Amino acid sequence: MRAVVQRVKSGKVSLQNTNKSEPDKVFAEIKQGFVVLLGVSKNDTQDDINYTLDKLLNLRIFDDEKGKLNLSIKDVGGEILVVSQFTLYGDCRKGRRPSFVEAASPEVAQVIYQKVVDGLVSSGLTVKEGKFQEKMLVEIANDGPVTLLLDSKKQ
Repeated sequence: MRAVVQRVKSGKVSLQNTNKSEPDKVFAEIKQGFVVLLGVSKNDTQDDINYTLDKLLNLRIFDDEKGKLNLSIKDVGGEILVVSQFTLYGDCRKGRRPSFVEAASPEVAQVIYQKVVDGLVSSGLTVKEGKFQEKMLVEIANDGPVTLLLDSKKQ
């Protein structure tokens, strides 16, 4: 499992309207916290879910009173916006078009993605989601900027 974790002042997902004369519709929105772009591989298991949940809930990347990255999202009461992102498994080493053979099928990915979301929700934090398998516009006000890459296979 791969996750791009961005510490944000705010984040928003809009669904792109197919009717160009109408504006995109805001689907989910958060204030301070994380925007998490989550990619699921075809080999992910419950261990990968557990690893990712532990990291997301306990990473100390918010400033304490001395300006040190010392507080977790739980410590600051932040919100989380999770967006499914199969392209995190795009392999660009050969040719000009990425290969997605390592990404989970949509059916498998959605089940694992939902387990991650459910695990975050059970922590008591406010959790919002993008819409699985939809074309979305993701707006991120990156704070810092602080952006980290988690990969459960590189423990």
